[in-house]
Amino acid sequence: SMASPALLMRVVASAYSVAEKAATIVRNVMSAGDLGIVEKAGPNDLQTKADRLVQMSICASLARKFPKVTIIGEEELPTDDVTEDLIEDGHCEEILKKPCPAQYTGIKEEELVIWVDPLDGTKEYTEGLLDHVTVLIGIAYGGKAIAGVINQPYYNYEAGANAVLGRTIWGVLGMGAFGFQLTEAPAGKHIVVTTRSHSSALVNECIAALNPDHVIRVGGAGNKIIQLIEGKASAYVFASPGCKKWDTCAPEAILHAVGGKITDICGNSFQYNKEVKHMNSAGVLATLRNYDYYASRIPNTVKESLVP
Repeated sequence: SMASPALLMRVVASAYSVAEKAATIVRNVMSAGDLGIVEKAGPNDLQTKADRLVQMSICASLARKFPKVTIIGEEELPTDDVTEDLIEDGHCEEILKKPCPAQYTGIKEEELVIWVDPLDGTKEYTEGLLDHVTVLIGIAYGGKAIAGVINQPYYNYEAGANAVLGRTIWGVLGMGAFGFQLTEAPAGKHIVVTTRSHSSALVNECIAALNPDHVIRVGGAGNKIIQLIEGKASAYVFASPGCKKWDTCAPEAILHAVGGKITDICGNSFQYNKEVKHMNSAGVLATLRNYDYYASRIPNTVKESLVP
């Protein structure tokens, strides 16, 4: 008989279904019309009913199946009073059928940390820029992002009434990433994707130094990594604090699984062990290809302004 699937593959397979349930919650909250918006630190730092319900759903569903895994979510929420209708018990059979990369077959539950951003791009969600929105579930081991799930609840939402709404992208280091068509940005073009709602003098100084052919300003870290892996942008550059570990963990795993690279602006890799501080205080630099080209052009003045 076949050995039962390795823990990592079971976690990823469950996270896939949990993310699909999350997408349904996100769409239902939007279509019901009452977003229940709360300002956290200010007008660009929002929380909605969708953020709250999705986080409860993801964390409670995964905690029930994998009780010894550490799960860290963006929102400060109680975890004990989650209603049964928020629990997702399913998993993706396709993922369970794939062999686990050898280096991860012996992982134990207590060695995993799951970083959850229930709704990445909340501000854009409240403004109706629905294609910017993602649900992020990142899986870390030994302080490294090793697997991730990104769900886009509104993928295809402008394609007409009969379009299938939403998609789930997933990846594991040493295996690859699935659910999208890997595409490289046009050769010789320098297209930078950056923040839409968290701009600053430093952000703009850094981008200007790269002398890009084009700058795309969109919300959400998950969305920006998708721009890289689908060839719409050649670099994701954010010279500012503000991004957190739950923003980068899932996207990092998927980007690294297809040979890309993400660091802070100073070139340091991110750590995802459970004790780590949540803020990526030295910003983000990510590419699918040609990382060194962009890294070499970040001005020292910008690096000195951002302390890791």
